[in-house]
Amino acid sequence: MADFVFFLKNVLVLSLAMNIGLIWKIRHDDEETLAYKWSSWGNIQQKLHFRGFCFNGEKNNRKEKEAHGSTILATTSSSAATSVADGGESPVNVIINLDHGDPTMYENFWKQKGEETTVVTSSWQHISYFSDIKNVCWFLEPGLMSAIKRLHKVVGNAVTEGRHIVVGTGSSQLYQAALYALSPHNASGPMNVVSAAPFYSSYPLMTDYLKSGLHKWAGDANVFNKQESYIELVTSPNNPDGFTRQDVVKGEKGILVHDLAYYWPQYTPILSPADDNIMLFTVSKSTGHAGSRIIALLSLVIIDLLGSNIKQPLIGIKELGVWALVKDREIAKKMTTFIEINTIGVSKDSQIRAAKILQAISDSCDHANQTDAETFFDYSYKLMAQRWKEIREAVNKTELFSLPNFPLETCSFSGRTFGQLPAFAWLKCEGEVDDCESFLRRHKILTRGGKHFGASMKYVRISMLSRDNEFKLLTQRLPAITF
Repeated sequence: MADFVFFLKNVLVLSLAMNIGLIWKIRHDDEETLAYKWSSWGNIQQKLHFRGFCFNGEKNNRKEKEAHGSTILATTSSSAATSVADGGESPVNVIINLDHGDPTMYENFWKQKGEETTVVTSSWQHISYFSDIKNVCWFLEPGLMSAIKRLHKVVGNAVTEGRHIVVGTGSSQLYQAALYALSPHNASGPMNVVSAAPFYSSYPLMTDYLKSGLHKWAGDANVFNKQESYIELVTSPNNPDGFTRQDVVKGEKGILVHDLAYYWPQYTPILSPADDNIMLFTVSKSTGHAGSRIIALLSLVIIDLLGSNIKQPLIGIKELGVWALVKDREIAKKMTTFIEINTIGVSKDSQIRAAKILQAISDSCDHANQTDAETFFDYSYKLMAQRWKEIREAVNKTELFSLPNFPLETCSFSGRTFGQLPAFAWLKCEGEVDDCESFLRRHKILTRGGKHFGASMKYVRISMLSRDNEFKLLTQRLPAITF
């Protein structure tokens, strides 16, 4: 027995040494290929990706790679842009990563809040699994439930009366919980899941990822004509193009899920409270808090780089807070069951932090007429309006690109009349450029191409939510690009 323990200790030491050696090697080679010079974990992650390594630990998993494009790449352009501002790296050499919607533009606002949104938790708090056993979603903290209802009432973007609130650990989990709850478990075949193109690029991957047999991705809702049951995903405002959406199939056997992540007054005029059967929201898009990233590098993952067939997740991601407003009690119970089996609930610490942030936003709106302080939605609206003004000016200086135009509407929350200010720019390459993503990549701008959204490769999605220095680099570089 002692010899066996000694053997295991040696194996662990050897594994650790191999990990450190490989990390060192990955961090120091392929610099010319990657065009990054930063010795950060984000750089290691990028290099792992370029070696064919994906989130689920598989090499060359093409389906997942294509679904996410270069999402797995860490945003190092912020550091590079800071270097430029300090007189370091030349702007033309900086890679601008705007593939994913990391909402870092909100950092400056929340820095000003200081202690107002600080949460302190004692070690004896939140020990129990349970939050409210009388509630359908028994792990939902009462404080978060109150904060969600209050914010929706203040903004006027969703009906909460007669709804059950279900919280999840990240948008992907809540989405899969909805599909689980809506798909018949005794059907002869999987439930069809559709969304009108251009649709959110992760829908196909998330729908088929678990291969549960309960549901399957059935593609573009615009061309779906099967006389079968289906779930239609209605994203409004839409990701990636920003337009307001309605369901398109309108079949008798259809069930609708409304993804309203961007139905907030900094992105779109609020016309009326959404009153749908299942409505999905997220803290990351409403407040900018995309959440805490918990990263674990496992020895099994590193061994996979050597060619073994072991499949382990490289990164665990926990989003600060997502919730669904569900009209049907039984559907809410099934969604809760999925999350209960999947993660035994949702972190109470994350819920309490989310509640604190939502309360701060509601407080600022309620006290807007009593103080000179700028509300969160005023701040974010002005920032989005300015960014859209600047990117349109940049695009108008060249005939290579174009952007969609949006109709003017009056927002019931702010009283302002404006067109959509989407979190993403749906940019089109005009003329002879057929692959806009590759074209911009050659000019060191990383975007997500239209093929990932079920659309033409002449389109790309560009995040509008990056830090100021990154966005400034983008608006400077676009007009300077030539074919």
